[in-house]
Amino acid sequence: MNNLRLLTGLLSVTLLGGGMRSYSQSVITLEEIFKTAETNSAQLRPSFTAQTESACTTNIARAGRLPDIDLSLSISYIGDGFITKRDFSNYQKAPIPHLGNGLSLNLTQPVYTGGAVTSAIELAELKSTATRYATDFQRDNIRFRLTGFYLDIYKYTNLYRVMESNISAAKKVLEEMKARYEQGTALQNDITRYELLVSNLELQLVRINNTLDILNSNLVTTAGLPDGTVVVPDSTILVRSLPMQGEHWWQQEAMANSPSLSLARSSVNISRKAEDIIRSERLPKIGLQAGWTIDGPILVEVPPINRNLSYWYIGIGVSYNISSLYKSNKSLAKSRAATQRATEELTATHENISLSVRADYIHYLEAYEELKTQRKSAELADRNYQTITTRYSADMALITDMLDAVNAKLDAEKQLVNAHINIIYYYYKLLFTTGKI
Repeated sequence: MNNLRLLTGLLSVTLLGGGMRSYSQSVITLEEIFKTAETNSAQLRPSFTAQTESACTTNIARAGRLPDIDLSLSISYIGDGFITKRDFSNYQKAPIPHLGNGLSLNLTQPVYTGGAVTSAIELAELKSTATRYATDFQRDNIRFRLTGFYLDIYKYTNLYRVMESNISAAKKVLEEMKARYEQGTALQNDITRYELLVSNLELQLVRINNTLDILNSNLVTTAGLPDGTVVVPDSTILVRSLPMQGEHWWQQEAMANSPSLSLARSSVNISRKAEDIIRSERLPKIGLQAGWTIDGPILVEVPPINRNLSYWYIGIGVSYNISSLYKSNKSLAKSRAATQRATEELTATHENISLSVRADYIHYLEAYEELKTQRKSAELADRNYQTITTRYSADMALITDMLDAVNAKLDAEKQLVNAHINIIYYYYKLLFTTGKI
């Protein structure tokens, strides 16, 4: 779906009213939210700008291979001079042409810099790559955050419906109690306690509705969706056939795709390249030089000659910073320590990702077992509720039994909703940890 169609679909979603939440048939998939966040998220935009900045830095480094050209022009007023003996006696005025002018053009083309220019370019490219990995890491973080909001909206939407269903059932029981009270077969205390139950359920419904509003606002703002959009999750997300690859496959994917691991590797490469730049300071610099100069008047003659002197030159320049032999040692030692630290951080990152993948994979498998258990629990709780309701109608159960059955049924239905969501959550957690979200 292109952006225009997506925005049109978003705007067609039913808006929130002042009371209970209404449910629209318009659906926004998680992938569509990811696509919208890619271009509209304010939290992701600085990362893209940082990439542009890094590209500019790389171009600046490449410009180090180009020649340096200096052009200077000067016009001056020259005052008269004087001549004396060495003891400042025998003063004589020395007239000098007052108009002075100068024009010079110098060109220097680096030929050999000890690898400084090449290393600077490679360092800039490595930093640009690291910035791209940082952007990928930020994108993955935003996507996983959006996934959390999205699944929470799905969970609380289902909880809302569970609460509505239980409130409706509780009100029917309450009406039955009132009818039995009129017949003298129920106590007022039973009615009061059940009214308290309904009141608590309605309060929970209000809290769920408020939580949905907060989650929707968080999701809309983070993804950069139009203001006023109400996100309705795609219900098919729970019935998708999720892949069941083994842990080894997930570990391999993490080692190949994790942005945090790629970022740690880039830090090692950057530190090593910084060492090369420091070493290049110990090598001589060689460059081609050419220039042309015209100056006037000629002041080296006495009396001065009121004419222009022009000359040009071409040659090879060699420079060597002797002090680098004893000054660069400390910088090189610091750079080596930085490389060692980056290498150790890479090892630690590798270990942490491996542990995270294992933990997420175990939780992912556990979520399937939890779903089986919660399905059975919900079934048993519902059966127990039906039994207690029948027995209560026949005056064979107490109001406390009814309240316990209602609470057990409600809790089991809530846990079943959570169990469904946990499977999807831990699947996307695996995708996030492995850099495939």
